[in-house]
Amino acid sequence: MSRQPPAPPVQVGCAGWSIPTRDAALFGAGNSLLARYATRFSVVEINSSFYRAHQRRTYERWAATVPAHFRFSVKMPRAVSHEAGLVGAGPLLDRFLGEVAGLGPHLGALLLQLPPSLTFDARRVSAFLRALRRRTRAPVVCEPRHASWFDPQADALLQRHGVARAAVDPVVHPQSAVPGGAPTPAYWRWHGSPRMYYSDYPDAALAALAAAVQRHLPAHAPAWVIFDNTAQGFAVPNAARLQVMLAGMGSAG
Repeated sequence: MSRQPPAPPVQVGCAGWSIPTRDAALFGAGNSLLARYATRFSVVEINSSFYRAHQRRTYERWAATVPAHFRFSVKMPRAVSHEAGLVGAGPLLDRFLGEVAGLGPHLGALLLQLPPSLTFDARRVSAFLRALRRRTRAPVVCEPRHASWFDPQADALLQRHGVARAAVDPVVHPQSAVPGGAPTPAYWRWHGSPRMYYSDYPDAALAALAAAVQRHLPAHAPAWVIFDNTAQGFAVPNAARLQVMLAGMGSAG
């Protein structure tokens, strides 16, 4: 049996697998949008799980649609992050993790996006992460948006529990532009700038991102880059363009 080649150190994808008509030529054939998306990109972020639960069989169907190397990042429900504020979330985690288990080996990461109002409280965060780690060893990425999360104490706590901190654009704090917390996976989420979710990224911004990711790789491979500027369909061409740039550096997937 031949061995599969190792995955490239940088996996590039989008939030969701919508394909704008103008970008259809970037993808191969497939019997669904997800199958077609997976002909170009090797990772995708599921954001709909933040708003509503998906049945386990839905995750199983998605997993059966993609090639063996493909991975999903799944956003934790807002009931955990925004409504419960990370407190007493055990039953919510049990339900969510039971559902996403349907992805099997295609589960690449769990994404915890926090509200801007949620300040860092070491006791609360530690209790939540201990509860989470009792239930799963999957890679976890946190996207905090309050300034209190960008200090050494918060970074050390995330590292202790094996949780990466996403690098984001637009930046919410000077340290938010670079990954933090646990070293892997290094995870970039670009939401669109200056207008979040809407703006297209010019080549100069994408080239700067490619260089930043490349600089990060020697110490912290592998890496994910997710484009969330989906409102007007710019995530797909931005992700494809970054792939081309990174491929020139020998790093894209």
